[in-house]
Amino acid sequence: MSGSKLNLLDFSSSSIKTLHVTWFAFFLTFIMWFSYAPLKPFIVEAFDLTNAQWKALLILNVALTIPARIVIGMLVDKFGPRIVYSMLLVASAFLSWGFAFAQTYEQLALFRFLCGFIGAGFVIGIRMVGEWFPAKQVGMAEGVYGGWGNFGSAVAAWTLPALTAYVYGGDDGWRYAIATTGVVAMCYGIFFYIVARNTPKGSTYFKPKKSGGLEVSSKKDFIFYIAMNVPMYIALAVLTWKLSPAGVSLLTDSTATILWIALAVLFVFQFYQIYQVNKENLHKETPAMDQYKFKQVAILDWAYFVTFGSELAVVSMLPAFFMETFDLSPVKAGLLGGAFAVMNLVARPGGGYLSDKLGRRKTLSVLVAGLAVGYFVLSQVDSTWMIPLAVVAVMVCSFFVQAGEGAVFAMVPLIKRRMTGQIAGMVGAYGNVGGVTFLTVYSFLDVSGFFMVIACSALVCFGLVQFLEEPEGHMAETLPDGTVQMIEVS
Repeated sequence: MSGSKLNLLDFSSSSIKTLHVTWFAFFLTFIMWFSYAPLKPFIVEAFDLTNAQWKALLILNVALTIPARIVIGMLVDKFGPRIVYSMLLVASAFLSWGFAFAQTYEQLALFRFLCGFIGAGFVIGIRMVGEWFPAKQVGMAEGVYGGWGNFGSAVAAWTLPALTAYVYGGDDGWRYAIATTGVVAMCYGIFFYIVARNTPKGSTYFKPKKSGGLEVSSKKDFIFYIAMNVPMYIALAVLTWKLSPAGVSLLTDSTATILWIALAVLFVFQFYQIYQVNKENLHKETPAMDQYKFKQVAILDWAYFVTFGSELAVVSMLPAFFMETFDLSPVKAGLLGGAFAVMNLVARPGGGYLSDKLGRRKTLSVLVAGLAVGYFVLSQVDSTWMIPLAVVAVMVCSFFVQAGEGAVFAMVPLIKRRMTGQIAGMVGAYGNVGGVTFLTVYSFLDVSGFFMVIACSALVCFGLVQFLEEPEGHMAETLPDGTVQMIEVS
């Protein structure tokens, strides 16, 4: 495909076919990942859950995705997105079935935690789409992939309560509704393996020189990289505390202590792995063609913390918020709650398109500023508002949130091609750190305070984005035979 126009209806193009096949895989993962949120009243009634127990499930749902996106990013760079996406979809089906047919709260919580693995699917498609589209189109293409895939949470909110109430019915209707998503994912995982390809014909699939962590270019970046891993472990440690007797008592004190020790050991192990990958670069200057600035990754991490992190938290609580604030039925609340995610269809591709056209830093700055204003407005919504006005406020805010996500991942593939999976994994993981953080805040504050915290976080992020550097020129990648290929990034 030549030029900078992206014709999504050009099905004669292999790139467009790959984009559609890939975003639909992501779409299915989001339906499964957020299948439980709109079914809150049915699940709460089935297990007689307290509000604290339900909020614990919200946090559990996004916790495992933090390390899972890091691991999946490494697997994608090493083995390619075709096989990794196929395997994840098939495995996700079993996790969905486990949650659907859980018989105790402990089983429900375990499988909700394991379902966080499903959310790692996003990272896979970022690498695949980055392989199939040139620099002048990649922002828009990644936006379509992310936006249309994220729309799965809205479809889950719209369809699963109705499927439960009007199709399956009975006390176990919600179980069959969730199980159905697993059946579809199983079938599509097999289909994806048959039709998808890692790269266009004749293209090279660049792989990292070493696995176990990102390669960085200097001692300063090495320290920076280690420091940026700390918040992910803090988020998991806070989650453990939340589930201990100090929170919802899902874990005993001894189990919580064991998990904290395990997190400390895991951090040391990851530090060792990162050192092994980078030890040569710490003692000699990295060749110019292999250099990149890790601060680019770090800024995108925090931008995704605020954008996707807030979306994760909001789509988890919004159906319940509408139901409780405006005294609506679960079906109506699910339809209105899906308003936040529905903007993904246009907002995330729009953010990628604007990033391609207007520049990465400028676009992200404007969108993060708009996000801050949007959440401030949502903090003022209460039962005195007209429902249509509340829905409009939600949709306007969600436009800036999801366009911001599109702008973040418009830049990710342009940092270092052969490490795109790992970079996407880390940036994506920070989105889940944001989700855990904001949902933890939600468990302590009322809805107004919850939205205000997100708005203030966005203002801090706006300041960080000003240090982002626009990618220019070309980046060098080494072919398996040792020759160097230059890839356009601007």
